[in-house]
Amino acid sequence: MIALSVVGARPQFIKLGPLSRELRKKHHEIIIHTGQHYDHSMSDLFFQQLDISRPDINLGIGSGSHGYQTGRMLEFLEKELLNIKPDLVICFGDTNSTLSACLAASKLDIPSVHVEAGLRSFNRSMPEEINRIVADHTADLLFAPTSTAMDHLKREGLKERAVLTGDIMVDSIAFIKDKIAQTARTQSADYMLMTLHRPYTVDDPNKLGKLLRSLQKLNSLIVFPVHPRTRNIILKNKLSVPENIQIIDPQGYIEFQGLLKYCRKIITDSGGLQKEAYIWGKPCITLRPETEWVETVSSGWNILLDTDDPDLAEKIDLFSPTASQVPLFGEQVAERMVNELESWFHNHNERKHR
Repeated sequence: MIALSVVGARPQFIKLGPLSRELRKKHHEIIIHTGQHYDHSMSDLFFQQLDISRPDINLGIGSGSHGYQTGRMLEFLEKELLNIKPDLVICFGDTNSTLSACLAASKLDIPSVHVEAGLRSFNRSMPEEINRIVADHTADLLFAPTSTAMDHLKREGLKERAVLTGDIMVDSIAFIKDKIAQTARTQSADYMLMTLHRPYTVDDPNKLGKLLRSLQKLNSLIVFPVHPRTRNIILKNKLSVPENIQIIDPQGYIEFQGLLKYCRKIITDSGGLQKEAYIWGKPCITLRPETEWVETVSSGWNILLDTDDPDLAEKIDLFSPTASQVPLFGEQVAERMVNELESWFHNHNERKHR
């Protein structure tokens, strides 16, 4: 089996790692990097730390508007798919790279697999929501990370294509746990870890400035590995960063997981970090009105807060989960996925030759 994995952004590299290692035990894999994330700290470093083979092809698309990125990716991916003629295309998550890979494969009648299928925030103003819906409805095989994701797929008439596999980030974290070394920054657990990058959180400088001022009220150090996009907005608008917020450069995967391991709480607008917080047993404050990962909220370990809430700092400070944790996201997920891929591919070939 020749599998072509398409990735382009940091969360996809993290998901690719364990699946790629498992896939290559028996099959031939080709990796295409769209170039959506191209900074060394957001791209190359992840391939090194997660022991992923270097991409066979880098499309070098870079940044740009959603239409520009998606259009260029479709054009370039179509050429590569026609040249390579893979048996199937694997895409991950909910980025423009995900959307483009599933669309390109569908147009060329090449089977595709969507890893992390069935997630729904029900907020269609999020580009990610549109990407994941289109990917699910064009892909031939859907790997759902949770039972809630499976329920969404069933309601949309996609039950026959869907498999509950668990979430592959469980395997990613397990792979690097022994590589985490405690640093000077993590020697004290008396800090919170924050990430902000969603357009509705950071694009409006007035809203972002108000959020930073609210966080100033917390009697806690906040370590903030700042996304390049967020940093540009802060600098361009000369926003004041409170003394209790320590801005640092984007971190490699191992370094970031080290910060997660030793922190007290997480503040984020990210989807993936909500899962990672749960896996590490850390209270998570999500600065969004909704989440795709509703299980983390219903478990009591994640809380959704509005950035405009006048009591934001107090609610962050008081949030302290007491419920015991259950394994929400499975285990040995990559092995399960490859077994499902092999079974599906075998059945698909049999149907073709009848």
